[in-house]
Amino acid sequence: MSFLAYHKSTPSFHHQICKTYPSLHPARVYCSTTITTTTSSKPKPNAKQLVIEPRFVPPPPKVVIATNHHPMDNDPSWQSTWSHRAWVVAGCTTLLISLGESIKGAIDMHLWAEPILAGWVGYIMADLGSGVYHWAIDNYGDGSTPIVGAQIEAFQGHHKWPWIITRRQFANNLYALARAVTFTVLPIAIVCHDPVVQGFVGVGSGCIMFSQQFHAWAHGTKSRLPPLVVALQEAGVLVSRPQHAAHHRAPYNNNYCIVSGVWNKYLDKYKVFEVMEMMLYFRLGVRPRSWSEPASEWIEEIQTPSQIQAQ
Repeated sequence: MSFLAYHKSTPSFHHQICKTYPSLHPARVYCSTTITTTTSSKPKPNAKQLVIEPRFVPPPPKVVIATNHHPMDNDPSWQSTWSHRAWVVAGCTTLLISLGESIKGAIDMHLWAEPILAGWVGYIMADLGSGVYHWAIDNYGDGSTPIVGAQIEAFQGHHKWPWIITRRQFANNLYALARAVTFTVLPIAIVCHDPVVQGFVGVGSGCIMFSQQFHAWAHGTKSRLPPLVVALQEAGVLVSRPQHAAHHRAPYNNNYCIVSGVWNKYLDKYKVFEVMEMMLYFRLGVRPRSWSEPASEWIEEIQTPSQIQAQ
C-alpha cells in the first residue's frame, strides 16, 4: 500500500509593523503575499516580505504670525535703572557747569542783558530743534537706522500707545538725552568761558534734555499734573496738552515741537515740513511716512479699563 504524503496548502501573510518617524512623511509601501506548501519538511522562508521604500518629504515651512501685544501694566522696561539715574545726574551737572560759567562771566564782565537774551534765544531754538528732530524720526528711517534706530522705534510705538510716556519713570524718560548733552555740552563748558555763549548753550541744551519730560506732561491729565506745570502750559511756556493732542490725530503731520510749541503755528501755517518733504523726495526719491495712510502701528489704542482706573 502506498501512502500519499498529505499536502496542505495554506496562505501565509507576513506583516511588518511600520513606525512613522517625525522626519519621514508619506512613503510607498509594497505588500507581497505568497503561498507556501506545508509538507513534512520545514517551510521555506519567504523570499519577499513587506518592503518599505521611505520617501523623505521636507516639513512644511513654519508660518510666523506677527502679533502686536498690548503693553502690560507696569512694564519693567519703564523703570529707571542706576545707569539711567547716573546719566541724568551727569547731564544735570553739565548744565549747571554751563550756566555757572555764564553767571560767573556775566558778573566778571558786568553783562546781564546779553546772557539773558542768549538764554531766551536758546529756549526758542530748542523748541524749533525738537520739532525738526521729531519730524525727521517720525517720517524717515526705522529700527535699523544707525545711532537713532532705537529712538525711531520708540516714537513709532509712542503713536500707538502715547500713554506709556506718562508711565515711564523720570530718569528712564530722560537718560538718552542727558547722555547726549553730557558728551556735547561738557567740552564746551570746559573750554569756553564766554557768558553769552554759555547762556545760549546752557538754556538751550537744558530745554532739549528736559523736552521729553515736557512731552510727558503734555500727555498727562490736568488733575494729576503739578499746578505749576499746568500754569506754565496755559501760559505757553511749555507745550500745552490740547496743542500736542493734535499731533496724535490724523494726518499726524503737524505740531511736532515739544518744548514750548511756539513754532508749531508758523511751521504748520507755512507748510515748512511739507516743503522739506518735497525737496527730499525730488532730491533723493524718499517718501515720508506722512504721505501714506496711517498704518495700524500709528492708530492709537485706548487704555484698558485697569489702566484707566490706575490713573
